Amino acid sequence: MYFTDRGIEELEKRRGEEEVSVAWLAERLRTFVDLHPEFEIPVERLAVYLARLDDDDEDLDLD
Repeated sequence: MYFTDRGIEELEKRRGEEEVSVAWLAERLRTFVDLHPEFEIPVERLAVYLARLDDDDEDLDLD
């Protein structure tokens, strides 16, 4: 289990029944990066990963 799993589990527990739009998620990510600029790169990688999920596996390489 990764340390981040606890946060993911909390998210699922607290908001698992909710439906959100991608626009809502994008705005929350922007706000988070504004408040925590040191996480800009990980948030950018997550956003790119989510945006490209329907692409071929080779397009998901984020490095």
